[in-house]
Amino acid sequence: LKLLRLSKLLLCKFVKLLFSDCPSSIWVQFQDNCYIFLQEAIKVESIEDVRNQCTDHGADMISIHNEEENAFILNTLKKQWKGPADILLGMFYDTDDACFKWFDKSNMTFAKWTDQDDGEDLVDTCAFLHTKTGEWKKGNCEVSSVEGTLCKAAMPYEKKYLSGNHLDNILISALVIASTVILTVLGAIIWFLYKRNSDSGFTTVFSSAPQSPYNDDCVLVVAEENECNAQFD
Repeated sequence: LKLLRLSKLLLCKFVKLLFSDCPSSIWVQFQDNCYIFLQEAIKVESIEDVRNQCTDHGADMISIHNEEENAFILNTLKKQWKGPADILLGMFYDTDDACFKWFDKSNMTFAKWTDQDDGEDLVDTCAFLHTKTGEWKKGNCEVSSVEGTLCKAAMPYEKKYLSGNHLDNILISALVIASTVILTVLGAIIWFLYKRNSDSGFTTVFSSAPQSPYNDDCVLVVAEENECNAQFD
């Protein structure tokens, strides 16, 4: 049973790897996006220094568009990335339009602001994700350092929808692995049963049938003696 569970786990990881379109294993995929947390603490002069950390990896600072994504980021920060208490979001206040915008130019479709008093002047105001509550709070963009940078990259369109050939190759590979796992498990079960029967002293189902203690000549002699005795009686 342990071997079977291990085989299933390896198969699931392999299939997950095949279907993943993120740049490498250090990225985490959620829906149609890939996420990475750069744990290096850096000193910054402006928020552009933080953005450069992400753009150097082909990504941008994190943007969040629904409750599910917010919860995913929160859980991953706690369990896998071990991030700090506050994470700088890829958001800034646009004084021209008097509203917050994402650096990656995506639409502002979701917000999770905590209750706090806003000042009249929102110039140089950024947003932070509080990892204990999952709420957002406003703060000054002029931070002197960050303990880690959370980046997000959208998967290319052609990778979101697998082509027929790519899907066929994945299915064939998965079937080959599944067949190998099944044969391995069956072989282990047969070997276990064989060893158990051998150790217990029982004969296998392939053993020859039990032999009579008398050969054919003895049986013939006994039959003739019985016939002879019947005639004299």
